[in-house]
Amino acid sequence: MQLAGRHALVTGGGGGIGAACARALSHAGARVTVLGRAGGPLAAMVQAGDAAGFEIADVTDAQALAGAFARAEVLLGPPDILLNNAGGAESAPFGRTNRALWDRMIALNLTSVFEAARLVLPGMVARGRGRVVNIASTAGLTGYAYVSAYVAAKHGVVGLTRALALECAKSGVTVNAVCPGYTETGMLSASIDTVSRKTGRSAEDVRSGFAASNPQGRLVQPEEVAAAVLFLCGPGSDAMTGQAIAVAGGEVMP
Repeated sequence: MQLAGRHALVTGGGGGIGAACARALSHAGARVTVLGRAGGPLAAMVQAGDAAGFEIADVTDAQALAGAFARAEVLLGPPDILLNNAGGAESAPFGRTNRALWDRMIALNLTSVFEAARLVLPGMVARGRGRVVNIASTAGLTGYAYVSAYVAAKHGVVGLTRALALECAKSGVTVNAVCPGYTETGMLSASIDTVSRKTGRSAEDVRSGFAASNPQGRLVQPEEVAAAVLFLCGPGSDAMTGQAIAVAGGEVMP
């Protein structure tokens, strides 16, 4: 129970990587608030004992996000851990990437991280302790075709992580990023369906192509990402800050 008594806020906590991380943090003793847009999956996390509470908000709505964080603090105390996990990808060749798509990707994947960090970091710094972990992507460490807006946003997350880590370095607060490769989640399933529909390839063939990008020849599991997050939130990680850790089977070696 290495995180006993700590309050952890997890955005995008209703499924995939977010749910796996919330579960790992809860089992380590943290009191976890999961946040997302749909109440059903969040309530199921609480019912299963994988979270202590939930809040409904769209992370791209700064006012709604602030309200959700304030309510969570009233219920479970000021946050000791922030996991910025909410995100999503839309694909299009750059020539068909319009401003609306660009703005959606930046708002969801980067600006939401800024807004959430802005809400919790002052309190963490004042208390002299805290952990912020941002779920970026290998897309934040390298380039991928047809997802330029997503790649730009995730590079921004890595850059923001490093800047905040330096600003907080002497405060007792650490800020890190975890960069998963292709991971077995609903978001990946949606991507597979999109590629299959646009190219005429079978879903199995597309899935195999994603797995082949990992030198281990497989997809990453959400629990493997959660294990990295748990380490960064634990008591033995005080010297870990400003890092962008790839969980990708050797796909990216920064």
